[in-house]
Amino acid sequence: MRLLPIILASMLSITLFAQQYTISGRVKDAANGETLLGAAILIESGGGAVTNEYGFYSISTTAGTYKVTYKYLGYDDVVKTVILDRNKTINVELGEKANQLGTAVVSAKALEKKVENKKISVVKMETSKIKEIPVIFGEVDILKTITLLPGIQSAGEGNSGFNVRGGSQDQNLILLDEATVYNASHLLGFFSVFNGDAVKDLEVYKGGIPAKYGGRLASIVDIKMRDGNAKKFAAIGGIGTISSRLTLEGPIVKDKSSFMVAGRRSYADVFLPLAPDETVRESKLYFYDLNLKANYELSDKDRLYVSGYFGRDVLGLNELFAINWGNATATLRWNHLVNEKMFVNTSLVYSDFNYGVDINFAENASFGLDQAINDIYIKSDWTNYVNTKSTLNFGGQVIYHRFNPGLFSPNNEASSILFEETQIEKRKALETGWYVDQEYKHSPRLNFRYGLRVSSFSNIGGSEYTYTKNAETNEPISALTVKDSFADGEIYNTYVGLEPRASASYNLTTNVAIKASYNRTFQYIQQATNTASSFPTDQWFSASRNVKPQRADQVAIGLFKNFDIGLETSAEVYYKWMNNQVDYRDNANLAFNENLDGELLTGNGWAYGAEFYVAKTEGASSGFISYTWAKTMRQIDGISGNNPYVAGFDRRHNLSLVFTQKFSKRLLATASFVFASGQPLTTPVSKYYYDDEWQTNYNDQERNNFRLPAYHRADIGVTLQSKDKPDKRFNSNWNFSVYNLYNRENPYAIYFRTIRDTDLVKNPDATVGNTAAFQTTLFKIIPAITWNFEF
Repeated sequence: MRLLPIILASMLSITLFAQQYTISGRVKDAANGETLLGAAILIESGGGAVTNEYGFYSISTTAGTYKVTYKYLGYDDVVKTVILDRNKTINVELGEKANQLGTAVVSAKALEKKVENKKISVVKMETSKIKEIPVIFGEVDILKTITLLPGIQSAGEGNSGFNVRGGSQDQNLILLDEATVYNASHLLGFFSVFNGDAVKDLEVYKGGIPAKYGGRLASIVDIKMRDGNAKKFAAIGGIGTISSRLTLEGPIVKDKSSFMVAGRRSYADVFLPLAPDETVRESKLYFYDLNLKANYELSDKDRLYVSGYFGRDVLGLNELFAINWGNATATLRWNHLVNEKMFVNTSLVYSDFNYGVDINFAENASFGLDQAINDIYIKSDWTNYVNTKSTLNFGGQVIYHRFNPGLFSPNNEASSILFEETQIEKRKALETGWYVDQEYKHSPRLNFRYGLRVSSFSNIGGSEYTYTKNAETNEPISALTVKDSFADGEIYNTYVGLEPRASASYNLTTNVAIKASYNRTFQYIQQATNTASSFPTDQWFSASRNVKPQRADQVAIGLFKNFDIGLETSAEVYYKWMNNQVDYRDNANLAFNENLDGELLTGNGWAYGAEFYVAKTEGASSGFISYTWAKTMRQIDGISGNNPYVAGFDRRHNLSLVFTQKFSKRLLATASFVFASGQPLTTPVSKYYYDDEWQTNYNDQERNNFRLPAYHRADIGVTLQSKDKPDKRFNSNWNFSVYNLYNRENPYAIYFRTIRDTDLVKNPDATVGNTAAFQTTLFKIIPAITWNFEF
């Protein structure tokens, strides 16, 4: 830690050189006032900058007269002549191109690539492109769409979760306007919680993670909401097969502040009363979500943002069973310009995820189970644009975690006679992260980014068990389990992690670059799940005296080449090794268990793979091909005979093809195809007769020794725009899509049971009484239609 001030001082020492002047400002969309992140600012004599996530830029250079060009893909360039004899603030608005298919766009894109921030293992998708790709029920789904990209694999049919480079689903940090989203799925994973109309930008870090991010091993998914139209009132919406949505936005004070409100609700429950089955008629099945955002320009140097997300799912089967879950986030942000070179953003953030289950087991007798995790944290990120070659980033965050592992309670007086209210002890913890990193452009060809993050995690108050386990079964020995108690507010256990980060990029030519990265990450909280798919009921728990924090180191190297015809290609290879990976002993009890720590085992993991990507981004015909070859392994004593085994989410091959054809200004068609190796699963070794039924036995079996059949499907979609009319403010389009075009019966789950007489209809050669594997399929062919509008 003593070296940190020395490193910081050496980074800042560059400012002691000759006096320079600074051009700074913001770049916005001329049509709606939205800030443009990633816009390029070029100085004719050399050098340049890229706007940050708030549209701010800063360029320092010596006095003189310069031609400064402002560029953004799909927008007309703005060129200004600047006499730089003092510090100057220049705010610029860019207008969209009338025709985005010409060679001028290709040329602009090639130029932008020369000054683009060099990042390896980072993927971005424009929301306009995401909306073109057909998905289930015609719903725009950001998370499902990114699984088409290399290195990001879907967790399976009917699941919005994903795995990145050998990481489990809980090893992805999903941020919405800087707030953690702990559960990103609606309807048990059929849809994600993100309304495409409310999203401005999406960036996924698979590796080369900047030092400002921490807390997860596998990836960072940074999603930013739109600010709202600062020029005029507008509305965007759609009516679809399973849900409808509406977004309203407009200025509070024109060109000074704006708001955005986006709501969405499904309506499957509206049609349930029409079902012939009484149980279905009295069931509930719906979700809703609401995105809110407002901003206000306090002065030329200060801007305030407030945003929030609120979503809920309700699923009920008659009066027998009901479950509801949801997220709530709130973010208050203050942008401040300390001077022309120093930009700071300070945020106060709240995040909450909770679920509740109610079960009626007899007349007037029911009980409920509730669990939750919520965070309150403050963070501050500083950027010093030292000069055209050097940018210094530093900052930190403090997070206060609260865990409610479970409250079991009777729902009425009759139930209280049978059950007592039971609360598993709530947990509290404090997590911090402090970082510094530098982006340094050594030359027009060579770029570096290097930094260090120092993280810590402390358990606060309460009590904790110490376990002695049976050497053969790994089950805690009750008689030897000791409970230690600590005073409220007492910090009784602390972990500290040093997380170095580094990346480099070298341009072999103007269109060819080789890039490499290394990063170390720590993770202090995780989910208790023993399946490849995560569910809302999977409990979050923290590192403790029994559970050491997870750690991962990853190296990656890639070759990138862009062609002037609008073709982008890349190839990356990576290797990741992981420590303190969590898995569970055979027959582990994870539900409502105060001794959850005693059910888990820890060990090592490793993952490696190769990713290939070819995309045509310009012209009437566009699309991409993505292929990933990957392997993910675990070795944990007490599992699979202490031998290495494939992780439950290992998929060796992942292939995605997406093709879009613009036939005219009004007609667009998209087709996609995906293929993935089957997921691993563990098969039983024997069966035994108990309670008048045959039961399967998995004890002592090799973990994940079998694979499901491969997953593949094709989807198509067609979008028809309304006719153009002079001075027409209302626009609409119809989207027609077909999911799983050739009606493939993809496996959702495999279960084992005894063959019955009724099974002989499909398989006459089967023998009644034998045990066999049976497949569950969720979706076959699904057509959908959506009407979208804006005014």
